Amino acid sequence: MASGKPVVILGVFVADTAYRANRQPRMGETILGNSFKLGPGGKGSNQAVAAGKLGADITFLTRLGVDAFADMAKATWAEAGVKSAVIETPQSYTGAAYIFIEETTGNNAIIVSPGAAMLISPEDIEANAGLIGGAGVFVTQLEQPIDAALRALEIARGAGVTTILNPAPAAKLPDRIYTLCDYVTPNETEAEELTGIKVSSIDEARRAADSLLKKGVGSVIITLGEKGALLHTAARSDHVPVVSAGPVVETTGAGDAFNGGLAAALAKGVEPLQAVRFACAVAGISVTRPGTAPSMPTLQEVEALLAEG
Repeated sequence: MASGKPVVILGVFVADTAYRANRQPRMGETILGNSFKLGPGGKGSNQAVAAGKLGADITFLTRLGVDAFADMAKATWAEAGVKSAVIETPQSYTGAAYIFIEETTGNNAIIVSPGAAMLISPEDIEANAGLIGGAGVFVTQLEQPIDAALRALEIARGAGVTTILNPAPAAKLPDRIYTLCDYVTPNETEAEELTGIKVSSIDEARRAADSLLKKGVGSVIITLGEKGALLHTAARSDHVPVVSAGPVVETTGAGDAFNGGLAAALAKGVEPLQAVRFACAVAGISVTRPGTAPSMPTLQEVEALLAEG
C-alpha cells in the first residue's frame, strides 16, 4: 500500500523506565518489583513509531538533549522508518518517564519529565512552518508546551492540512485551539476533563462529544478502552467496537497506537469511520505485547487482523 500524504507529528520523546509489581507502593514504603525494562516512549514519539511501522511517510518534530537517551530516540525512529526534525538542546536533557504496571491487570500509572521537549517554543514551530504546512495530516498532543501546539495547529490549519489533537495528558485548553482541530481524540478521562461530563458509557461519551463539537471541533473520537471508540460528528455518531487480537498484556501506549494508526489511515485517504476501525485494530494488537514502541504492529499484521473479521 502506498504511504499516502506526509504525516507530521509534534511531540515528546522520553525514555520509559517501566516497573512491574503487584501493586504501587504507598508513600514512604519500599516494595519489591517483578521486573524492570528501559525503552523508548513519549506520546508523540510512540505515535510516530506506530505510523512509521504502518508505512506512513512520517516526520517527527521535537527537542532532545545530547545524551544516551537521545541516541535511543534516533535509533528507535530509524528502525521504524520515521524521519526526524530534531532541535538539539545541550543545555537540557532528553525526557524520561516512570511507568508503574500492575501485574494482575496490565493497568498503568505514569510520571513524565519531558526535559528538553518542554523548551519547544512557538519560534521553533515557525522555523519548521514549511514542514508542517507541507503535511497531509498533522498531529500533536499536550506533553510539550500548549503555546507551541497551538501555533503548529494554526500553521497546519492555514495550509489546509488535516489536524488531529490528542489532548493528553489532560489540561485546560484555550478556546481557540478547538476551532483549529479537524479531530480531537481524548480517552474517557480526558473527555471528562475537557467537558466536565463523566464518561462511563457510550451515551455519556456522546454527550461529552457534543460538548466538544460546540467548542468548534470538526469531529470527536473518544477512545473507550475495552469498549472501542466513538466517532461523533454533527451529522452522525458511530460506535466502533474494540478489535481484539488476544489477551491484554499491557495497556501502556494503546492510545498512542490508536492515534498513530488513525493518522496513517487518514493520510492514505481512508474515510473516517474505517480509519477509526483501522486504528482500533492497531491498538488491539499493541495491548497484546509488552512495551510501547516495540508493541506497535506492522501494516501486514493489522490488515490480517481486520481480514479475520
